[in-house]
Amino acid sequence: MATNKKMIKNDLFLRALNNETVERPPVWMMRQAGRYLPEFRALRDKYDFFTRCETPELAAEITVQPIRIVKPDAAILFSDILVVPRAMGIHVELKDNLGPIIPNPIRTMEQVNQVFVPDVNETLGYVFDAIKLTKEMLNDEVPLIGFAGSPWTIFCYAVEGKGSKSFDTAKGFCFSNPVAAHTLLQKITDTTILYLKEKVKAGCNAIQIFDSWGGMLSPVDYQEFSWKYINQIVEALADQTKVIVFGKGCWFALGEMAQSKASALGVDWTCSARNARYLSGGKITLQGNFDPSRLLSPIPTIKKMVHEMINEFGKDNYIVNLGHGILPNIPVDHAKAFVEAVKEYNF
Repeated sequence: MATNKKMIKNDLFLRALNNETVERPPVWMMRQAGRYLPEFRALRDKYDFFTRCETPELAAEITVQPIRIVKPDAAILFSDILVVPRAMGIHVELKDNLGPIIPNPIRTMEQVNQVFVPDVNETLGYVFDAIKLTKEMLNDEVPLIGFAGSPWTIFCYAVEGKGSKSFDTAKGFCFSNPVAAHTLLQKITDTTILYLKEKVKAGCNAIQIFDSWGGMLSPVDYQEFSWKYINQIVEALADQTKVIVFGKGCWFALGEMAQSKASALGVDWTCSARNARYLSGGKITLQGNFDPSRLLSPIPTIKKMVHEMINEFGKDNYIVNLGHGILPNIPVDHAKAFVEAVKEYNF
């Protein structure tokens, strides 16, 4: 198992992924390298989004910022799930306050045929360079998490052309043109596997798959259009690294996910700890699930709620996190309080 675990000074996160008994659960936050930090905003004002992703020095600096400031137990590489479709010949623009825009969304088999599985070292080499640089800057203080979007989530943007509340166009394409849909999903899956394997080689200690839009599908459609592809990725990586699967709104699939080779499952705030443990069979490590908006509560409330959350999930087989990414309007002191609450926790 290439986790470089022995070298890392604070290996709580890796031990929790390994189902080991820990003195306290580890903590990190999705989108912890992001817009709530003034240091991040200073760089955002200077460089556009994809410049930050594609410049290893900037990506590494942004990754390490929260480790210095908020001090969680793991770093997550600053990047974006949409670097994958860009590498596959799908043109993606990121507009501030609008999110991702795909000017020519994929709606036909002919367009699907134009999408290619790239040489990831050629098209995504800047990500691997950023990992190597980040590892140097982290100096083995904490583990580094690499990530990718689930094939379904990438597919949603590629077909819809933008963010959506329901992704009806993407779903409609699956149901009216399943051969084209599955062809595109497989290409995204193949690219993602190649990409994540290189991330592990470059030095990532664990991988997280974000299925942000999985909850848009019915349980039956989820199996066909999302889980089938996520599971291919998990299977391809399981002997190289630890894989966390986070599906927002996908509580209905926790049982199936727990039977896979995933090392941990992320849970959003709409699923209670008790239900998550029950649905996943009670043994697999769970990660989550504090409502990001709850970080706007007064600090004493945050700390009290975090301690209650740990009591509900249990100290072991648990990674403290939010139920989705941290919001841009969260005061830094509140993010720090979230992390401190875990570190102060006495079981």
